[in-house]
Amino acid sequence: MKTLKDVPVGSSAVVAKLHGEGPVKRRIMDMGIVKGVEITVRKVAPAGDPLELALRGYELSLRKDEAALVEVV
Repeated sequence: MKTLKDVPVGSSAVVAKLHGEGPVKRRIMDMGIVKGVEITVRKVAPAGDPLELALRGYELSLRKDEAALVEVV
């Protein structure tokens, strides 16, 4: 299973499935990360956390523990 945190900088992936439960999953969905959305990893912070993502015409910062809940293809 490949997750969003495994996608290299400059590459894109499509969301296949969301893992997690309750408020965590709802929060990820509220940010626009849902099945079928293409996400590009723009940057990674110098310390490795968070990731800067581009999706749906905007940029989003997401922690690696949350990115690990997003399965991609």
